[in-house]
Amino acid sequence: MADPSTYRPAPGTVPDAPGVYRFHDAEGRIIYVGKAKSLRSRLANYFADLSGLHPRTRQMVTTATGVRWTVVGTEVEALQLEYSWIKEYDPRFNVRYRDDKSYPVLAVTLHEEYPRLHVYRGPRRKGVRYFGPYAHAWAIRETLDMLLRVFPARTCSSGVFKRHGQIGRPCLLGYIGKCAAPCVGRVDADEHRAIVDDFCDFLSGRTDTLTRKLDREMKQASAELEFERAARLRDDLEALRRAMEKQAVVLGDGTDADVIAFAQDELAAAVQVFHIRGGRVRGQRGWVIDLEAEAGLGELTGRFLSQFYGEQAALADQADAGGTPVPREVLVPELPEDAPALAQWLGELRGSRVDLRVPQRGDKRALMDTVERNAKEAFTQYKLRRAGDLTARSAALQELQEALDLDTAPLRIECVDVSHVQGSDVVASLVVFEDGVARKSEYRRFSVREGAEGGDVGSIDEVVRRRFARYLKEVGSDESESEVDAPNVAASHGTGADQAETTGDGGTAPGIDPETGRPRKFAYPPNLLVIDGGAPQANAAADALTELGITDVAVIGLAKRLEEVWLPAEPDPVILPRTSEALYLLQRVRDEAHRFAINYHRQKRSKRLSRSVLDSVPGLGEARKTALLKHFGSVRKLKQAGIEDIMAVPGFGRRTAETVCAALATEAGAGGGDTSTEGENQ
Repeated sequence: MADPSTYRPAPGTVPDAPGVYRFHDAEGRIIYVGKAKSLRSRLANYFADLSGLHPRTRQMVTTATGVRWTVVGTEVEALQLEYSWIKEYDPRFNVRYRDDKSYPVLAVTLHEEYPRLHVYRGPRRKGVRYFGPYAHAWAIRETLDMLLRVFPARTCSSGVFKRHGQIGRPCLLGYIGKCAAPCVGRVDADEHRAIVDDFCDFLSGRTDTLTRKLDREMKQASAELEFERAARLRDDLEALRRAMEKQAVVLGDGTDADVIAFAQDELAAAVQVFHIRGGRVRGQRGWVIDLEAEAGLGELTGRFLSQFYGEQAALADQADAGGTPVPREVLVPELPEDAPALAQWLGELRGSRVDLRVPQRGDKRALMDTVERNAKEAFTQYKLRRAGDLTARSAALQELQEALDLDTAPLRIECVDVSHVQGSDVVASLVVFEDGVARKSEYRRFSVREGAEGGDVGSIDEVVRRRFARYLKEVGSDESESEVDAPNVAASHGTGADQAETTGDGGTAPGIDPETGRPRKFAYPPNLLVIDGGAPQANAAADALTELGITDVAVIGLAKRLEEVWLPAEPDPVILPRTSEALYLLQRVRDEAHRFAINYHRQKRSKRLSRSVLDSVPGLGEARKTALLKHFGSVRKLKQAGIEDIMAVPGFGRRTAETVCAALATEAGAGGGDTSTEGENQ
């Protein structure tokens, strides 16, 4: 591990100018490339105190053995040079884009005498025009099959085209009117190219001109009593309209834009791009991005734009088939720091001005929300694919056993998370995973009491004591009553009445309810207890287990920001490889506990706030408060109700209804509003 101070540039030697810098390792390999408006300011950040750096930035600067830079004239030049060097060196610590699927495109071989239409995947070729990308190949084939009725261009391979030319007989598509059969001379090269040009114009968005032309020809044929030709043109027009309907209209003003959104955590991010051309969704793409260094949303956006459009421009140059990969508008969730330079660079790629902005309202804001939902869904599916695969789950459990030095694989994992707002309404969740799969029927919620005064550490201590005191009680331990205070033995929140202890006199196995024959709720301990937190929280949980006399449950803390695994009483954390299945499993367990705790906290807070509003109504007891909330569903709807509506609730007369309305009106006039939040009740 290198010490950054050994290769730090001498003070005053780094210019205060825009440029591009490169960190390299001992072998001279470039491991990171970055750009800066001021090289002096940016590089100084890398040589600050190591403890204050993001862990991946810290890893990068301790892996590097030197840094070099190149001064350029403008930020746009820095952007171009950075993109070129990232493509050339493929640095390991730069953001990497891994396409989550191979996207098909519709290719038109304009360089051939008789251009061909076909579905294509692979590198761009010169003289070929590409449309797409599309999410599915079948969608292209379905649309192409529909359009061949109107644009009967060649779709066969060169071998098939040559063979039918030799035998003098067209293929099936030629007989059914979906190919103009240039192979047998039904149309010459110019006529066939005109058909292909119309096809390209249609896919480029110039649909209105073509539909008006067909409609005019249809009416002219009908006026000239050419009814068969008019009927064929009518069917062609209908086929075009069906093809256009398949491309959803999202913006009615004919907007040409790319809409980009991200969903991310500390290790990875998902990117979704919707390509809007002529107000219609022409394509959609998604990536999974490995985050190798610290990057905010603005920085992620800037790096994605430079790499994505730089790559698209290079492909367009290779194809040399006209068109531009950059639309008139690029809509992003957050503007990068160098947004003006990026917009200028994109404008140079396009050949005209490009508007780079964050949509604030209207249809474009709604479309951005849709793309963001798609990004979140894609990211969730990406993580679930890993967590749901049996092989991946087995590998994750095996990796956990080895990394944590456990005797056996942790087939049952429980995770505890605490949720509160500045110490109020403190709650906790307990989620259970068995064999890497969530067991939602065994989730538990806790309303923290005494431990809330000790912050998160005190809350963790209380929850662990209550959970395992119940376990000791249900398996018939004689030590549970002596080691744990009676209030703590009283079980967790929401689990119902205490069940009788199992003595085994009737032959019932420990942990089995003799009345129902089913396992008790807390009869099984976990192999691994995960605490959402760092070393203090993990130590608190381990101390609670030790005092209860439980020594066969492994405890770890998972620090959310840095994804470090803390073992009790250990000075340094365990760092799992960022691509390991074990880390993905721990993340999912932790995130599920966090989700469950947040939902319970919101539900409890909503109930408290709703009750506090009704507390201002004189003479209203708990029973009638409950009846009101049950009848109207929320305080907001209750405030909208009239006196007659309230009188419809059993137990409410006119005088009481008038009192409720007056009290709620007074509370609303004083600035009180319905702050209830819908909570989840599992």
